[in-house]
Amino acid sequence: MAEKTFEENLATLEQIVAQLEKGDVPLEEALKQFEVGVKLSQELQQTLQTAEQSLAKIVNADGTTSDFEPEG
Repeated sequence: MAEKTFEENLATLEQIVAQLEKGDVPLEEALKQFEVGVKLSQELQQTLQTAEQSLAKIVNADGTTSDFEPEG
C-alpha cells in the first residue's frame, strides 16, 4: 500500500476534525478518530519540519550544501 501524500493526510485530518466538531459521533468512535487525528497531526508536523530543514539549506556551486544564513 502506497504511503499517503501530505495533502491526503491533511484532508483526512480535516475530515476528522469536522466530524468531531459536529458532536454526533459516538464516544468510542470519537476517541478512535481523535487518536488517528493526533497521529496524523504529528506526521504532518514532522513532514513540515523536514521540509523546512531542507529549504534552509543552500546548494553550493560544488554540489555541497550548507545552512542558509541571511545577511544582516
